[in-house]
Amino acid sequence: MKRVYVNENWCLGCRLCEYHCAFAESRQKDMARALRGVKINPAIRIEANNGISFAVSCRHCKQPLCVKACITGALHITNGIITADKARCVGCYTCILSCPFGAISQNETGVIQKCELCTASHGSPACVKGCPNNALVYEERE
Repeated sequence: MKRVYVNENWCLGCRLCEYHCAFAESRQKDMARALRGVKINPAIRIEANNGISFAVSCRHCKQPLCVKACITGALHITNGIITADKARCVGCYTCILSCPFGAISQNETGVIQKCELCTASHGSPACVKGCPNNALVYEERE
């Protein structure tokens, strides 16, 4: 299955992937209008440590602890992609606590959010398309 991978040697820490992610989630046509004056809350985020920047997003694990931990069944696996049913999420955050990668967060309404590989847009993930240095790739690996 294809996943988003990061090459931390190429990541500039520019955070454009975060903006492209937030823009894709907005489902609007103009990025400037969609994100102007808005505090973005993307499903991917850049972390920096000792001069190394890298993107953190859902790894879509084969045996995901987050799905096991979800008490309401809001997290489920569809075609290898872990998706969240925000209507079923009660905000208990057991999935956040159980994710070993720190890839799940809460959104502004108190329910969880995570990378779903832009499944709503039926293309490659917006973060990958928007990375100016090709530090993010969407590919299948062993």
